[in-house]
Amino acid sequence: MFDAIIIGAGVVGTAIAREISKYKGNFLVLERNNDVSCGTTKANSGIVHAGFDAKVGSKKAYFNVLGAKMYPDLAKELNFPYKQNGAFVLAFDEDKDGVLDDLLNRAKLNGVEGCEILSGDEIRKMEPNVSKEVTKGLYAKTSGIVSPYEMCIALAENAYSNGVEFEFEKEVKDINKVDDHFVVFTKDGKEYETKVVINSAGLHADEINNMLSSIKYHITPRKGEYVLLDKEFAFYTKTTLFQLPTKMGKGILVAPTTHSNILVGPTAYDVKDKDQTWTTFEGLEEVWNKGTLSVPGLYKGGIITQFSGNRAHEDKGDFVVEFASDVEGLYNLVGIESPGLASSPAIAKYAVDEVSKYLHLEKNPKFNPNREAIKRIANMSSDELKEAIKENPLYGHVICRCEVVSEAEIIESIHRFPGARDLDGVKRRTRAGMGRCQMGFCTPRIMEILARELGVDIKSITKKGNNSKLIVSDIKE
Repeated sequence: MFDAIIIGAGVVGTAIAREISKYKGNFLVLERNNDVSCGTTKANSGIVHAGFDAKVGSKKAYFNVLGAKMYPDLAKELNFPYKQNGAFVLAFDEDKDGVLDDLLNRAKLNGVEGCEILSGDEIRKMEPNVSKEVTKGLYAKTSGIVSPYEMCIALAENAYSNGVEFEFEKEVKDINKVDDHFVVFTKDGKEYETKVVINSAGLHADEINNMLSSIKYHITPRKGEYVLLDKEFAFYTKTTLFQLPTKMGKGILVAPTTHSNILVGPTAYDVKDKDQTWTTFEGLEEVWNKGTLSVPGLYKGGIITQFSGNRAHEDKGDFVVEFASDVEGLYNLVGIESPGLASSPAIAKYAVDEVSKYLHLEKNPKFNPNREAIKRIANMSSDELKEAIKENPLYGHVICRCEVVSEAEIIESIHRFPGARDLDGVKRRTRAGMGRCQMGFCTPRIMEILARELGVDIKSITKKGNNSKLIVSDIKE
């Protein structure tokens, strides 16, 4: 019998796993994919929003502002990439509707510090590549950027090291309430008993709730498409550049990533299929055309990849973070769309405070808040690299030339828990394959390392689990 089962290993689920590991108990995370961060978490803007956009009095506003303030300390403890780079919301006319003034007032009411309205010329002094058509903008100095998948991996690693169990490829098929506990059934025929179910299933959180509760939720997947530019174009902007928001979201942004790429996007279209994450010509053209409104000099030849992700938009438009009123022991986290990433540390703390009180959990005196990241030769000085190679010669064997990733790093990414099991898992942990050639050079070698370290046939290695195999058969087989 588990004290709590967490369904979903995105950034909210892993943040909860890490937070609940501060208590004594038996805790389990069930994830339908073969790794953490395989849903919305791996395919979003990576923006730690300051909190000026969320509706005053909403849960989005409450958790956004609290969560954003937690990032500096959390990033230090868990050693994941985060930077407070600031953000602009750009206006291209005289802002006749007073939208920027409304946002500034909302920022003050939400408790966001350091917001002000600057003229177009003041903005261009800070960001010279911003369009001359920009007349003014809201500046939020506390806005930040984070690598969401690396954050999620760090949370999971720390949760595991503090005693939380993880099981992958465990899609929840049904849940029954039996007396004072739950029985969770997974698609592969396994059954798990638990006192509390913590529903952080992202796009599928409505389905989990609806298995048990008479109060139904409905999530519409809201698709966003992006393009990513090579690091050569990092000079375009240091701050995140938003355009005035619409009812569908915060609009097309041009933003740096924590690894010095430039990200442009996303679109915002409601789709029917929660797994519909393919890109479209029309969507990518919209991203580019709107992105060049903010930065006219964007160079299309600098694009190295495109991707898309779906956000979990619940019909009522706000976060659901609470125990279900009609099912004792079911804790729901539903509709965690933007600013869900920024909010996730605060959501986790709030949820675990409530669950720990419900279960009467005691503090875990052995909890260790710190986690060491994989050592990266790309970040080492020449003397540090020499020492690393003395310690392990495989640090001198570069596998990914674009991102300068060694064999030692790839091996470590496989043998940590939860370790990489496919090419995308290695990529998220080491950046091998995230550079200009997009795995054109290093794929065969990474596959060989994965097969060797996992003790499997190379033909079984996939790009992202399931049936995404790269090798069909031996030549002339």
